[in-house]
Amino acid sequence: MCAGMNISGRMRGVLLTAFVALVSLPRTRAVWLGRLDPKQLLGSWYILAVASGEKGFALEKATKNIEGVVVSLTPENNLKLLSSRHRIPSYPHRVCCRNFGVCSSWLERCDVNVVELLRQNSGWVFENPALGILDYRVLGTNFRDYAIVFTQLEFKDEAFSTVELYSRTELASQEAMGLFTRWSWGLGFLSQQQASLQRDLTCVHKVFQ
Repeated sequence: MCAGMNISGRMRGVLLTAFVALVSLPRTRAVWLGRLDPKQLLGSWYILAVASGEKGFALEKATKNIEGVVVSLTPENNLKLLSSRHRIPSYPHRVCCRNFGVCSSWLERCDVNVVELLRQNSGWVFENPALGILDYRVLGTNFRDYAIVFTQLEFKDEAFSTVELYSRTELASQEAMGLFTRWSWGLGFLSQQQASLQRDLTCVHKVFQ
């Protein structure tokens, strides 16, 4: 993510479209009014489903595994996210192969990242524009075992939004999946932009250990 990057007209239009979709949905009101205490989001979560407008997501979604995130608060009351993301590189890496010297391999990997989000003035909304995170908010939760999280991102020359299903367990309840699906469709994500992640916990263990 690039710090200090100006948002182009096209990118601004993408973000505006997502914002208009959000404010047009009445279910956002409970969380927007600040009823959610950030402490209710703390701890370990499995990310079981994702809807994303990112380029290439529709082609790669079948290869994506369950991810993990650990949410904590800093002494300054900022939100700290330690997350693991399953990645398949877009080009092969050069590796040493037995009897063949150097060859190429499409090695999968887990990226572990730490980001700190600053609280906005209005409601329960966090951001870190310097890292390209323009909006991070909870759309819906039962305050116990699941949360639906919306994020607006500016990544290099691309702007897009995501909806993620956070779950305290590695299996989502019907209630949680139903709410995730309703929010994804309501925010304009097509079926090919939505994915239930494969039940491989390799990346999750990177942050849960």
